[in-house]
Amino acid sequence: MVTGFQTPEWVKDAVFYQIFPDRFAISKKVPKPNNLEVWESPPSVYGFKGGDLLGVAEHLDYLEDLGINAIYFNPIFQSTANHRYHTHDYFKVDPILGGDRAFRYLLDKAHRKGIRILLDGVFNHVSRGFFQFNHILESGAKSPYTDWFYVNGYPLNAYQGQANYQCWWNLPALPKFNTENPQVRSFIFDVARYWIEQGIDGWRLDVPFEIDDDEFWQEFRQIVKETNPDAYLVGEVPWEAQHWCRGDIFDAVMNYQFTQACLGFFAGHSINRKLEDGMMGLPSTQVLDAPAFAQRVVELLNLYPREAVYAQLNLLDSHDMPRFISLANGDKSSLRLATLFQMTYPGAPCIYYGDEIGIDSREGRMPEFARKSFQWDQSQWDSELRNYIKECIQIRKAYPVLRQGDFSTLYAKDQVLAYMRQLDQDKLVIAINTGNSDYTSEIPIYGHLTDGLRLFNILGPGETQIMDGKIHGLTIPARTGIILAEG
Repeated sequence: MVTGFQTPEWVKDAVFYQIFPDRFAISKKVPKPNNLEVWESPPSVYGFKGGDLLGVAEHLDYLEDLGINAIYFNPIFQSTANHRYHTHDYFKVDPILGGDRAFRYLLDKAHRKGIRILLDGVFNHVSRGFFQFNHILESGAKSPYTDWFYVNGYPLNAYQGQANYQCWWNLPALPKFNTENPQVRSFIFDVARYWIEQGIDGWRLDVPFEIDDDEFWQEFRQIVKETNPDAYLVGEVPWEAQHWCRGDIFDAVMNYQFTQACLGFFAGHSINRKLEDGMMGLPSTQVLDAPAFAQRVVELLNLYPREAVYAQLNLLDSHDMPRFISLANGDKSSLRLATLFQMTYPGAPCIYYGDEIGIDSREGRMPEFARKSFQWDQSQWDSELRNYIKECIQIRKAYPVLRQGDFSTLYAKDQVLAYMRQLDQDKLVIAINTGNSDYTSEIPIYGHLTDGLRLFNILGPGETQIMDGKIHGLTIPARTGIILAEG
């Protein structure tokens, strides 16, 4: 670990909400081109719904009510793709999203509400329309920008035949930057600095492992942190990522290892194996009982320095995989239990837009159907699910111990898990029953809480007492969880 490694304090108190900008909300104040898909229609590979940033700004009250205090945006820069990972201009916000003025308005309004903004940085590859690549398309071998990319021949086969230049996943639409070129590095670092100077609160870095160059990422971190020491850097690394979280590159990674462990325990035998093929290239998810899950989540806490652990972006799903509820074959209790764990485990929880109202992606192809439009007609919401997720968020925000306390396993047997969060003298006990029958038994708590102490469930009715070093008289209904606090 790098000496003096610190992650931003605000991240440890953050509850993130990931927004896919084309699909969250439309503002009537943003002029649009005509050929847009109907908002309510099924999403397609190339179609645009027309979501924009003013639409997000107009619904910040909704996010604030849910308990959100940080937003992670999928790319917002000018692009010809609805997901905007084909960057055309890194210094301009896409006009369909409302352009730079809309982003400035959103950023200022969000900051006034205490909501941080994280942008998606796609620096491994660009689009065919990116100026320097387009210059090569037009000028061929005489272009002064030929060494910005890895070109194998001229003219470029950018639309027909095998691409004769390096591109991401062999997709001609995504030419790969030559980041060994000092001019390219300088350009990318200028982009990173510029948007931090504009006021964003950090970067989520797309496929950083494709730029296999520690010095590049170390300099990237230095430039960002010099511009704003409080900026958050999180990398999209789906596997164990000790190399990236030692203090000289990222503050954290997108914790897909957490995601998969939660799927294996909370969804268990209901996992939709056909959909699982789209889960970030990870191996097939193992079904976990409580002891195996407890072992895995403790392992994840021990992978990284404490500063990184409490800044991990703990997500249940994202735009790149089927929604959690879809992987659980529509079982909402799996999502509720996973959310309860997510909100009571160390790290920064992140909700993918629409999960809270029950958006399901089982009926269509991936990843398009994981990116369905948010429906603002509340009659289409699962309001009970939203209220539960909101309650879990509010409890996390109300108890500092859930954000910065230590984690220890108290009990793990069959389908029942109990653990404690402790911060100085503050303690909470969380117990989760993923089984299909009620659980009534004693939970050992020796040395953690004193005999005679009464505990009450802050998630609903019920109370219990500590006797002989154990929690007595406690029933956890099937497929539910409780949070016990001192009475």
